[in-house]
Amino acid sequence: MPVAAARPRRKPAVVVPKSAPKVGFVSLGCPKALVDSERILTQLRAEGYETVGNYDSADVVIVNTCGFIDSAVAESLDAIGDAMAENGKVIVTGCLGARRELITDKFPDLLSITGPQDYKGVMDAVHLAVPPQHDPFLDLLPPQGIKLTPRHYAYVKIAEGCNHKCSFCIIPSMRGKLRSRPVDEVLIEAQKLARAGVQELLVISQDTSAYGLDVKYAKRTFREREYETRMLDLCRGLANLDAPHKPWVRLHYVYPYPHVDGVIELMAEGLVLPYLDVPFQHAATSVLKRMKRPAAAENTLRRLEAWRAICPELTVRSTFIVGFPGETEAEFQTLLDWLDEAQLDRVGAFTYSPVEGATANELPGAVAQEVMDERLERFMTRQAAISEAKLQKKVGKVIEVLIDEVGPEGVIGRSHADAPEIDGRVILKGASKLRAGTRVMATVTEADTHDLYATVVKA
Repeated sequence: MPVAAARPRRKPAVVVPKSAPKVGFVSLGCPKALVDSERILTQLRAEGYETVGNYDSADVVIVNTCGFIDSAVAESLDAIGDAMAENGKVIVTGCLGARRELITDKFPDLLSITGPQDYKGVMDAVHLAVPPQHDPFLDLLPPQGIKLTPRHYAYVKIAEGCNHKCSFCIIPSMRGKLRSRPVDEVLIEAQKLARAGVQELLVISQDTSAYGLDVKYAKRTFREREYETRMLDLCRGLANLDAPHKPWVRLHYVYPYPHVDGVIELMAEGLVLPYLDVPFQHAATSVLKRMKRPAAAENTLRRLEAWRAICPELTVRSTFIVGFPGETEAEFQTLLDWLDEAQLDRVGAFTYSPVEGATANELPGAVAQEVMDERLERFMTRQAAISEAKLQKKVGKVIEVLIDEVGPEGVIGRSHADAPEIDGRVILKGASKLRAGTRVMATVTEADTHDLYATVVKA
């Protein structure tokens, strides 16, 4: 029987990948804006676009702007100007985009201007400027999407907008009223991040305590368990993710409402980091009323005392405005006295700056800049002493540290008490073999005003 001739093999077709359209990207502003940028970048990657780090090779440039205070507006306009000068094909989005006339007066030839969270508007403008060339076999998207933070931590935005009418703020006019994300949607995103190796989830919104209020705390199901769309249940779900490791969960922008007590109990149980970022802004009731702050009449010192009774390891950070219109020396002294009693762990402050469109601009009693500067210096000096004393008490203790950087200057990480970029650091000795994203136990050996120094005891 004759042997059948072997079939000639068909030569594989040579696939010549198309040159992906290139997009330059500038992201400015707060972590909430950063999450917006990550969502846009994720969609760009999903559609086959490539992001580049310079204007020359970009087919179009997106600038995600900030418009909260005057210095942020100036920075955003400078960034737009640089992109226009270096490239010329520029799409503007973000908070400053809500003030279209301010931008078009300076840059009439922009391709597009959209406000915050208008992801579709940004992508429509990109499609018009540079049509996509997506190849589903070649263009791969990581399951956690595109992130602008290091791989080991990520911001999780749980809501857009805000229902408050603080007199110094124009965020509601830019980002609208509170719109909470469904709790199961947030938990699914968090689980993807944890499975991708993220070691820390930073929960953010304009008012995290109000999460779910707009949807009447609607119930949703995650991992065969029912959760309400509210902060407490969200935290329970974040502590119950199906992932190889349990990520840190850090809460930002939490207003001091009574129902926060339940979350403090979860912190005491070790389910959520014992850390709260509370935007107190001031301590004098008269100033808080002029600011139109929520919970202006709340006895915050009593609330702090109650929280610390539930969770003695609690770290509280906050920000304050010095020199708000009409602030008297007596009101400022009330703030200093409150600071002495509150004994906050981490504090930031800035002098009042008028924002176009804010109702605070109409208040009488503008404080002279030199007076504001002098008060700010007194405030920060007072807090520095508090911070140094509290950190000294940690010497000799063993703490968990998340490694952020390993480089020529040594190994730098953070403890439970430190959010990235805004709080202190832990500088580790004898740990050069570690890598970023590793969590280790370390003994604190020294402390200064803001940072701790430690030696690794267990990797």
